Amino acid sequence: MDIVLDPPHGITGFPTGMPASEVKAAAAELGRVEVQDEGSDLRFRPMMVTVLHQQFEIVFTLKDGKTLRTSEVWIPRPGPEEISVRFRGIDVFRTPALRLVDQLRGLGLDVMRSDATTWIVPRLSLGLWREAGHEVPLDTDGEPLYFQAALAGPTETYDRTLARLQEG
Repeated sequence: MDIVLDPPHGITGFPTGMPASEVKAAAAELGRVEVQDEGSDLRFRPMMVTVLHQQFEIVFTLKDGKTLRTSEVWIPRPGPEEISVRFRGIDVFRTPALRLVDQLRGLGLDVMRSDATTWIVPRLSLGLWREAGHEVPLDTDGEPLYFQAALAGPTETYDRTLARLQEG
């Protein structure tokens, strides 16, 4: 299975703006689905649809409880299926994190470090996290060798983070 991150347009099979009913149906084709805060339009408690596959998780956040806003893919675990998550042909979870950042910059993208474990590509709205809740191989900087999660969202997803980084 190949999952392509295509911010700001979404990910394979889940375009930004997709109706909630279609998100749930398509997610169910990938694995078990959990829905949290069904129909919620609250900013800090949005509706979330999580697909739980034996080798990966994807968390979909729905704006106003009706349409897909962001898709967050977690690093695939080993198993029977060959799973890759790619952005512009680069394997996001099999390329060491710092090398991936260099490759993204080589594509002419403005990649910024938001905090110790978070990297963003503002305006394109790609987010990458190195934080892990379990033991993983570490890089020379003491952080996980590979990114652990990636988010694709609409263009304004990281506007506040960008403003904060530019001020500070």
